[in-house]
This record gives sequence, C-alpha cells and structure tokens, in this order.
Amino acid sequence: MLIGLIRHGLTDWNVEGRIQGQSDIPLNDEGRRQADMLAERLLQEPYRWDYCITSSLSRAAETGRIIAGKLGIPLLEPDDRIRERAYGQVEGMTAAQREEKWGKDWNQLSLGQEMDEQLQARALDFMEEIAARHPEKNILVISHGGFLAQLYIALYKDKFSERLGNLSLTILEKNDQEWNPLLYNCTRHILQNQH
Repeated sequence: MLIGLIRHGLTDWNVEGRIQGQSDIPLNDEGRRQADMLAERLLQEPYRWDYCITSSLSRAAETGRIIAGKLGIPLLEPDDRIRERAYGQVEGMTAAQREEKWGKDWNQLSLGQEMDEQLQARALDFMEEIAARHPEKNILVISHGGFLAQLYIALYKDKFSERLGNLSLTILEKNDQEWNPLLYNCTRHILQNQH
C-alpha cells in the first residue's frame, strides 16, 4: 500500500504569511495551477493511484478535485481528521502581528490552538484506519502543512524537519507496521514549471 501525502495548493493567506488553521480559505489561481502541475506529473509516473481523499477545508478539497479529475480516480468523502491544526486566536494573523501581540514565544501560550499531541493522535488514527480499510490500494491524501508536519514527527521523530512546500508530494509505503518514506516533500513538478 502506498499513501501519497500532498499539501494543498497556494492561497492568498499563504502568500501573505497568515496562519490559516481551520479558517476556510480558498485556493488562488496559482494554487490551482500548482494542482494541475502535480496531476500532470502523477500521470507520467509509474505509481498508479486508486483513490483521493481530502480534508474538508476547501483549499484541500479543491486541490483534490483538480488532481482526482485529471487522474480519473474517485474522490472519497472528505475526512475531518486530516484538517489543519486549529490555531484558535492566532488564525488570520501574520508573524509580525502574532509577535507584536504575544511576543516571540506566542506558540508556547494557550491561545486556543490544538496541541501537538492531539494533532499527532488524529493523524495516526487516520493512517491506521485508512491502512485497515484499503490495504491493497494506493491513496492520495490532500491535507495541510501543519498537520502533515505533525504526522511526520509522530512517525519519524525529528528525521524530517524541512518546511513543507505547497503541493509538495511525500510517498509512504506500508510494510507490516512501518511506513517507509519513498519520497519526501518533493516539489519538482513546480520547480520545473517556473519560468
């Protein structure tokens, strides 16, 4: 079984450096173009994907619709467990605004944000269930940067720490109890198309 983990395409809030969390911010045109580029790449690679599943936030759902449409694969029901971390009072703010209001260590304060442990627990719960439900299938999962970063910490501790790019592709292969990374945070499809 393979799982292809994809961070959604670019949004205006990404460009402005605002924390999105569970605010439902749509893709922008560049984000749609990025989804198209990844779909083109997936069509040309040897892996065959059976299904696509997305978070219920529109930026992930639209990324999934574009990719699943191009690949001609079914889009499963969205899953709330793979939504972005809830950031509470911090959502919608830029780094400068957060630091001005709460200081550099804002993320150590209790501002209504979901804790790492909670995020990791729902990430692992999702991975376990999807492996049990579709053991013979290869599934694309469209989620969010903060969520995916915590999933990788839960699976691999601090082995992977680079910031996840929009529309980055990570491929994990299930072997017994282990998820082996075949590809991590790859944005080759976007870099190749920048003129």
